[in-house]
Amino acid sequence: MAKRRAQEPLEEAVLQTSPASKKPKVHATVEDDVPSPPRAFANGKGAPDADHKQHAELEEADALDGEEEEDERTPTQRQREAADGYQDLYLDSINRSILDFDFLRQCSITLSNQNVYACLVCGKYFSGRGVKTPAYFHALEVGHHVYINMETKKVYVLPEGYEVKSKSLDDIKIVVDPRFSPEEVKKLDKQQEPSWDLTNRKYYPGFIGLNNIKANDYLNVVAQALAHVTPLRNFLMLEDLTARPQLPQQFSVLVRKIWNSKAFKSHVSPHELMQEISMRSNKRFTLSEQADPVEFLSWFLNNLHLALGGSKTKPRSSLIQKIFQGSLRVESQTITARADAGDRLRFEDADVHSQASPFMILTLDLPPAPLFQDDVEKNIIPQVPLTTILQKYNGLTAQEKTNTRMRYRLMHPLPPYLIMHIKRFQPNKFLQSQHNPTIVTFSPRALDLAPYVEPNTQLHPPGEPLVYDLVANITYEGVKVRDDSVEGEAERKVWKVQMKEGGDSQQWWEMQDLFVEKVNADLLSTKESYIMIWERRRRGKGKSVA
Repeated sequence: MAKRRAQEPLEEAVLQTSPASKKPKVHATVEDDVPSPPRAFANGKGAPDADHKQHAELEEADALDGEEEEDERTPTQRQREAADGYQDLYLDSINRSILDFDFLRQCSITLSNQNVYACLVCGKYFSGRGVKTPAYFHALEVGHHVYINMETKKVYVLPEGYEVKSKSLDDIKIVVDPRFSPEEVKKLDKQQEPSWDLTNRKYYPGFIGLNNIKANDYLNVVAQALAHVTPLRNFLMLEDLTARPQLPQQFSVLVRKIWNSKAFKSHVSPHELMQEISMRSNKRFTLSEQADPVEFLSWFLNNLHLALGGSKTKPRSSLIQKIFQGSLRVESQTITARADAGDRLRFEDADVHSQASPFMILTLDLPPAPLFQDDVEKNIIPQVPLTTILQKYNGLTAQEKTNTRMRYRLMHPLPPYLIMHIKRFQPNKFLQSQHNPTIVTFSPRALDLAPYVEPNTQLHPPGEPLVYDLVANITYEGVKVRDDSVEGEAERKVWKVQMKEGGDSQQWWEMQDLFVEKVNADLLSTKESYIMIWERRRRGKGKSVA
């Protein structure tokens, strides 16, 4: 009520109209900061009209903002630019030392994988950034204000909701999703220069450790080896795979993180790729149970082949098959009763069935390990040259398989990259895996495969060597551990991978999960090789095939 003047009667002052009381300010939507005008109902019974129904639908849509991204084409007040001087208000709260973007991208509250934002203060994942979303409440309750969209890599400040466009955040965007130009990819083939992480620890891009979450070391060695196959690596680093299935997308992200020279940490976790593999394989390959690397490699290459548009029947229909697929001639003949009197492995002139068979992994058989050894030779490990077990594919050596004798011969053209599997484990009569510890000796350079390939003058000049160089070598090591469930000791499988530096360097690296160390090239064949990847040289050049 207004203060009356001294000469004004009290009765007249009381009769003056008091100011209207203030009504609470109600936002119709997130996009509208103007109070809603009073609405008249169309009927006299209080039923809302069409406009009032639309108002209720907008409020309901606002409550679902965490599931569906706000429309950035019509900026709201929360999405407008920050006032001058406030753009970098909360950037000093970012904690780069605890950020880890390798884990599964899903909200830590709702477990949703849509519109996932990472808090750059604590590193947790939340869905949405609008009102009533987990990220919005996290900003209000905990006071963490800076978030990055894991898909678009845009950074926002919550609860205000405006986007931060500061170049000081580019290093975080690179760690979330590293990208490379063709010029940068070409430099990877040269000798690598060291980089340093946030803890000032030196590491070499391409030769970093992979985290063993529980029992996924079999995946780590295969991923490390394939990340050094040049044409596959270049494709995954440069090609846009957003329209492809999740398997090649997740493997592409892992390969780019392995070769990232601006990483915050000197190791990478394959958690996202492992989750995708577990789902696609119906939990045949998981984080918690160890598997055979060659079985996983075969499954992984076949599924990558199909995910990249490859055909189940047409050969060399995808990049995977163009890199790894070759063909061999298989001759078979049934062993008859007449063979018992003579040599069972001697091929007769008649009834020989021959066919061409494609392959992506070449299996090599080891000679049987000696069952008994005397006291003098009990510590001697049997050895065999690689060229000896390759005689299986010379087209002359016959093998017996059930009631059939078999002969194999490689055919031109051989693939640019040749995968060899040295078969060390075979089931015995007790349905247990029996390990063959025979060492395969080899030189990592200049393996000539011409003696094992059927001549073809149109594809390869006669008498010219067919030279391959070793790229990656996956080894097996059995570690004795005490097992209380049975008497004695059990053997735990340990997988390692050895890889060569790029360029003219002859330096080799050995990696076992997070442990990375240099290794002498002369000592490569002292380990039990299990999977070997060889790269074909170009004709007349010392460089390898691209």
